[in-house]
Order: sequence, then C-alpha cells, then structure tokens
Amino acid sequence: MAPSPRTATAPRLLKALIVTLLAVAAAHLVLSDTLRLSFSSQAASTLGAAPGYSADQAFTNALINTFLVMPFVLWAGMRISGERKVWPMVLVGTAVWIGAVGNGIDVIDDAPGTLLPLRPLALVIGVTALASLIRRRSPA
Repeated sequence: MAPSPRTATAPRLLKALIVTLLAVAAAHLVLSDTLRLSFSSQAASTLGAAPGYSADQAFTNALINTFLVMPFVLWAGMRISGERKVWPMVLVGTAVWIGAVGNGIDVIDDAPGTLLPLRPLALVIGVTALASLIRRRSPA
C-alpha cells in the first residue's frame, strides 16, 4: 500500500490550530472542574466532615487528569483530521501545557472558575500548532 501524500503546510497548521484550541479548552475544563472538587473537599474537611477524599488528593488528581487529557485530545484530533506523524506536536504541546499550568496554577487555585492567564494560553496554542510542522522524513 502506497503511503498517503503529505499534507501541505498551511492546511496542516490550520488543523493543528483548531485541534490545539480544542485540547486547551478540554484540558482547562478538566483542570478547573477537578480543582473545584479540591475546594469542596477542603471546605468539607474544614467544616468537620469525615476523612475521605482529601483536598490534596483532589488537587493531585486535577493535575494528573489535565496532563492526560492534553496529549490524548491532541493525538486524537490530529489523527481524526487525517494527519500522520503527530508525536512531535503531542510531546511539545504536552510539555508546554505542563509549563503553563505550573506557572499559572496559583492564579486558578485561588479562585474557582478563573482562567489561566491569556499569554501562557496563547503561547501554548502557538507553540503547539507550530510543532505540528515538525515531521521526520521516512527512510526511502
């Protein structure tokens, strides 16, 4: 079976931009919802509720879930859009997302429902979309 032809740069970049926007939105939604669970657990323990799902567990769960959602949505979105060789984009996007969350977690940890700062979000979207242009050549 002959390999499929490579997508031109502009359409691939547009697909990557759309998929990255969706991935950031999904990962941010998971992060903010699970952080809200962390706040609820913290409030319940402060009010004297029985030990159960602790705030620390919820916070860790929020981070782990968002770090799992990002690569999955990037990979699935690009594969559904017909692109191949998306691993550089997935790896770069996940690393940049982890960096943005690490730098902005204090902003959203203080107030539920707050967005990460827009500059880091724009940086994640731009760098990840540009990383979609990294393609290894197949040996002939």
